[in-house]
Amino acid sequence: MTTNLIIGGTGKTGRRVASLLQGRGLPVTSLSRPEFDWADPTTWSSVERPAASAYLTFAPDLTFPGAPEAVAEVAERMARSGVRRIVLLSGRGEAEAQRAEQLVADVATKHGATWGVVRCAFFMQNFDESLFAEPLAAGHLAFSAGAVREPFVDLDDVAEVAVAMMTDEAASNRVYELTGPRLMTFAEATAEIATATGREIGYEQITNEQLVADLIHVGLPAEEAGGLGELFAHILDGHNEHLADGVREALGRPARAFAEYARRAARSGAWPQAAAS
Repeated sequence: MTTNLIIGGTGKTGRRVASLLQGRGLPVTSLSRPEFDWADPTTWSSVERPAASAYLTFAPDLTFPGAPEAVAEVAERMARSGVRRIVLLSGRGEAEAQRAEQLVADVATKHGATWGVVRCAFFMQNFDESLFAEPLAAGHLAFSAGAVREPFVDLDDVAEVAVAMMTDEAASNRVYELTGPRLMTFAEATAEIATATGREIGYEQITNEQLVADLIHVGLPAEEAGGLGELFAHILDGHNEHLADGVREALGRPARAFAEYARRAARSGAWPQAAAS
């Protein structure tokens, strides 16, 4: 049986995509470090195998130098080896990410394959599975977003849309732009999490320079911390303050709300909850 290939299968989206495919009884081949490493082109040949579909994610972000070209090269290897549908995870309002989308579309079209893009807003799960989880658990989040409003999207929605494209249940050769149903500031998102946990959790506005210093302090390499600081400064400058309806377009239902996500994450133990009285 032909497999479904996932690059970054241990990541936040990749493991959800893998789980959904396996839940349907579909075979999955998951590639991650050390077998596949974006920083080591000698590992890219691991994608050269026929597959019904592929889910392609780049780390740390498509805005990093050389990322679109790397993604295009891996997509070329996939399509040349017989992958029939290629779905790329991308970001909203990022010129380099949109260039990567076009390169993947060109590669797929050249080889007679289909392509799809899930172009995403800021993930809700960054609050419990990534950068913000530890500060929120400690009761205080410091970030550089200011008063900008972001249409946070649930990763479960992202994975469902990706799988719909990989299994040909959603239209191919197009971009689905995914957001949640509400624009929220980071302070408002923090307040929603506080409500879900029954605890007091504060939000503090800091400068981008302070953010980069904090990232280095918690162990990120200086180059990666600086790159993330630049990325956040760009994507949180207000140009993404609008909603999109890609979840409904792909799945026929509305996107999940932030409050729903916060309650679900709190119930799962993502952050400490207030002691019962």
